[in-house]
Amino acid sequence: MLNAFLICAGIIFCYMSALFFVSIYKKDNSIADIGWGIGFILIALCTLFYNGLFLERHLLITLLVVMWGTRLSLHIWQRNRGKGEDPRYVRWREHWGSSFLIRSFLQVFMLQGAIMLLIATPIILVNMSAIPGLGFLDLLGFTIWFIGFFFESVADYQLYIFLQDPAHRGRIMMHGLWRYSRHPNYFGEVLIWWGIYCIALQVPYGILAIISPITITYILLFVSGVPLAEKQMSGLAEFAAYKRRTSIFIPWFSKEME
Repeated sequence: MLNAFLICAGIIFCYMSALFFVSIYKKDNSIADIGWGIGFILIALCTLFYNGLFLERHLLITLLVVMWGTRLSLHIWQRNRGKGEDPRYVRWREHWGSSFLIRSFLQVFMLQGAIMLLIATPIILVNMSAIPGLGFLDLLGFTIWFIGFFFESVADYQLYIFLQDPAHRGRIMMHGLWRYSRHPNYFGEVLIWWGIYCIALQVPYGILAIISPITITYILLFVSGVPLAEKQMSGLAEFAAYKRRTSIFIPWFSKEME
């Protein structure tokens, strides 16, 4: 098992280093965001073939990761296409000055790689297991994952379509799933990893994989997800009313509907 984690760490290091060099060529660190989902696909496929058993649970979790990672990376690529570097990275580029390259390598690409390894823990544990068959926790995990995938993909699509209309510039998306949560896409992302964790509970040491959903939940709720999005919306005229009537994270009925 330790060998599998070390191999995955090596794969992530090489993959994130390659993305770093691409970012230098393109002068755009946003490639790190596009490559996020693909990194998990690499881990899932490498551990699947490294073990070589191709049992039901191995195929299930690999399929779920491939579906999630492919959709997410394509969405971010489409969202960023033609818009240049993400404003976050532009600010860091200006602030870091002459130390930009080394800080980008360590604080953007290597840090994301380390977080990726933590979050991928249940994938590695499942694909390196040797227990055949599926059980109740697999069904429960898949159900939670499916609900999360629905929320994330539908919310992302609804927001993308909303932002394509120039008339919506400076406005807030408050329809569809966004009527019930200010961040339904992040809610879906969190559910996805709690679902994957449930599947990992069927294999030895699976309980240790709780580091995965806890990490992504903490990051999205308190670090780079919800806080950044709330800060971006706070300057818009509609935000105060939207904030009063709409749940910040877990979808719930709008106060005006109660």
